Amino acid sequence: MGKKTKIGILVALGLIVVALIGAYIGRDALLNHYAKGKFDKLEKEYGLKISYARLHMPGISEVDIEKFVVVPNERDTLLNLRSAKAHLNLWKMLAMDVEVRQVNTDGLHISFVKKDSLSNYDFLFKKDKKKEVKEDKKDYAGKISDIVDMFFGFLPENGNTTDFLMSYRRDDNYTAVQVPMLHIQEDRFITEIIVKENNVVSRWMSRGRLHNEEKTLEAELYSKYNGKVVLPYLNKYYGAQMAFDTLAYRLTKSDIGGGKIALSGKAEVCGLQLYHPGLSPDVINLDRGRFNYTVNVGKDYLELDSATVIQFNKLQFHPYIKAQKGAKWHITASVDKPSFPADELFSSLPKGLFSSLDGLRTSGNLSYHFLLDLDFNNLNALKLESDLRKQNFKILGYGSENLSKMNGSFLYTAYENGRPVRTFIVGPENPDFCPLDSISPLLREAVMQSEDGSFFSHRGFRLDALTKALIYDLKVKKFARGGSTISMQLVKNVFLNRNKNLLRKLEEAMIVWLVENQGITSKHRMYEVYLNIAEWGPLIYGASEASHFYFNKPPSQLTTEEAIFLASIIPKPKHFRTSFDANMQLKPWLGSYYRLIANRLSRKGLITAEEAANILPVVQVTGPAVQNFPSPKDTVTVVVATPQEGNEE
Repeated sequence: MGKKTKIGILVALGLIVVALIGAYIGRDALLNHYAKGKFDKLEKEYGLKISYARLHMPGISEVDIEKFVVVPNERDTLLNLRSAKAHLNLWKMLAMDVEVRQVNTDGLHISFVKKDSLSNYDFLFKKDKKKEVKEDKKDYAGKISDIVDMFFGFLPENGNTTDFLMSYRRDDNYTAVQVPMLHIQEDRFITEIIVKENNVVSRWMSRGRLHNEEKTLEAELYSKYNGKVVLPYLNKYYGAQMAFDTLAYRLTKSDIGGGKIALSGKAEVCGLQLYHPGLSPDVINLDRGRFNYTVNVGKDYLELDSATVIQFNKLQFHPYIKAQKGAKWHITASVDKPSFPADELFSSLPKGLFSSLDGLRTSGNLSYHFLLDLDFNNLNALKLESDLRKQNFKILGYGSENLSKMNGSFLYTAYENGRPVRTFIVGPENPDFCPLDSISPLLREAVMQSEDGSFFSHRGFRLDALTKALIYDLKVKKFARGGSTISMQLVKNVFLNRNKNLLRKLEEAMIVWLVENQGITSKHRMYEVYLNIAEWGPLIYGASEASHFYFNKPPSQLTTEEAIFLASIIPKPKHFRTSFDANMQLKPWLGSYYRLIANRLSRKGLITAEEAANILPVVQVTGPAVQNFPSPKDTVTVVVATPQEGNEE
């Protein structure tokens, strides 16, 4: 190495040292200049006023700030901080990365305020038009990894927080979460949390652990005085209530190679009480719920690994879900639970959620298989499988609901919008009760072909009909078809008529499976009950009432046209008058329904092919139904809607 080279190196080192000394001496000026640029940008972009009394660096890796305030323009103050001292990781700071080693804050108050439709936090939802540009390539693993790393980077493993307050005021209602003192030492913490909702005060405790290097967060929440933690705000604005004994959560992020990451951990709740009328009319109670999860994330997919465990009381299962993004999403979901004691299922159902099955006792084993393969690039290829199998399964005793009540006479209550509108006996004690053999074969078959052509051959469900309904609903982007069988409609009306909520379908399916697979009620009797409780008009229930209401005759004397008409109005019994146009003429396209059902009746041998070919959508309404039409007439012509696809046996 030459003399000039050595001199050059020494000069360069000298300049670097001088620059570092200069940077150290002028660190406060540099920090304030940098902060001003960032704050000015935020003020301009989001309409804010950001101020502070002092911002300085006592040491090379320390930052102190005093009286930091954020106020949205023409809104209430959002954030007020008396003081904060942060100790940063020097080496990561030199690499333009931020990792907080220790932080001490005092008097951090965050106040969310909403008055009428105006709030002091609506700027948080402002869209960044520059970021709205669609990217050709997705990298979910990279984005989630960056968010998690940033989250852990700002969580200190040591520090103190005093007088933290986060509040929400909406008109005259006030909710606040206060932490008087939070002490984090060697990545562990325990603190009291005071929650105020108007004049009600609750005291909680939280403890846990966070570790930046391991990318691990653990936290537990419970009541300070051995009561339940009651979450605020939900009841006032959503009509919901949620309380629990303890709630625990753990999250760990790990890199699994190939640009992929894994998020693993658990969420566990004990003594959960949940209420919302959209879920159940009763309070839902869950003694223990556990979710041990592993989520794998790649560039274009998210995957809930089959090692994941979901537990409800005694019942455990391993779900698998994968969502992969190509031109459109492709979703695969499956559950396979091999043979397990049946009572694990029925004794583990959360109380209040499946009230009809509460207290049901069983023996034997069950196994379950479920598969959903949904590719939005090709909806017609949708695949749906669901199979609950039994081994030596028996019902030892019914619970709150007698599932065999349809075998004899019973009281049936019809509901509209959750309110009872009529109660009557389903059985020979009722003069309007009509045994199945006393109902015209034309009506029996017309209803079946319109609603569920394979009723006598299936076990309560038709996956092919459900699959077709789901494909159609996804195409039109709304719930237009349900795919319900007569068994499902019957169970809904007899056992679940009041409980219109999100999870009723699951309870309905379980009761249908029990009734059908255990032969609790024969198919003959089920169909007889169905035809005697079906709604056929305003407060008109059963085939006998319907036949007299429209045609002033018993159901044994119905013509083919009359039988098809009655079958057609079951889906919308209160809207039978909509078959007319403004001039009280039949809507021409509705004639296709008559031809469809007539052809099916012909194939069943109930009418001839010639009769089916000559069928016309014309009936003579001569009963009391005439009074329901705008223009009183002795004779009215009626046509009806098209039956559900795939109902022919």
